[in-house]
Amino acid sequence: MLTHPNFDPVALALGPVKVHWYGLMYLAGFYGAWWLGTRRARQPHINWPREQVTDLLFYIVMGVILGGRIGYTLFYNFDRFLAEPLVILRMWEGGMSFHGGLLGVVVAYFWFARVKNRNVFDIADFAAPLVPMGLLTGRIGNFINGELYGAPTQMPWGMVFPAASPEPRHPSMLYEAGLEGLAMLIILWWFSRNPRPRMAVSGLFLVLYGVFRSLVELVRLPDAHIGYLYGTTWFTMGMQLCVPMLLVGGAMLLLAYRRPVAREG
Repeated sequence: MLTHPNFDPVALALGPVKVHWYGLMYLAGFYGAWWLGTRRARQPHINWPREQVTDLLFYIVMGVILGGRIGYTLFYNFDRFLAEPLVILRMWEGGMSFHGGLLGVVVAYFWFARVKNRNVFDIADFAAPLVPMGLLTGRIGNFINGELYGAPTQMPWGMVFPAASPEPRHPSMLYEAGLEGLAMLIILWWFSRNPRPRMAVSGLFLVLYGVFRSLVELVRLPDAHIGYLYGTTWFTMGMQLCVPMLLVGGAMLLLAYRRPVAREG
């Protein structure tokens, strides 16, 4: 049995100004994605001007922040939104949704495609291997905060979290960091090192995330005010939101390899 280190969530306090580890993890993720993007832009089969990497990252950051907050409010806190519509603006209260952030990023892709006159799927294929860096650092931020822990377990790596009961639990945020972050980063980077049909890289991203997130949801506790869905003891809102990702990602892969389409870049 392990014990959570109970980190101080504040990394640096300068008078009334407090810098939280969670925010620093977001910054680390964005910087890591930018660094990977500059390396990816140099790959010979990628037709991507390096100077556009920073522009694209700005659009992605806006999509993640706005989409993540809006998605969390609508997917996980809809009753409160109906009672207090302005809660959607209270970002300081916390609450971000990956699936909402993904939808925000998709909107950002279309916006960027229109501004730069590029194919939206080329943008998605270029960016897909960069996104897991943000997922990795974000889940590490969850671990530092001691949040999003899983169900009780007797596994030797079970961990006691300060905000939970004294029984050991699955450190599910670390599972997500390993699967949705590190594993996806390695797989997608390897897969995209060679030319692939348009939509293949982004389609694989959707499938991988849908599978990995659904697996972790089996041991991750659902939000207390939502619980498990449809009278089950295992099907969560996270799983439900992954179903469209799996269907769309699978369809994109099928289309990519069944008809002659332009290569990514």
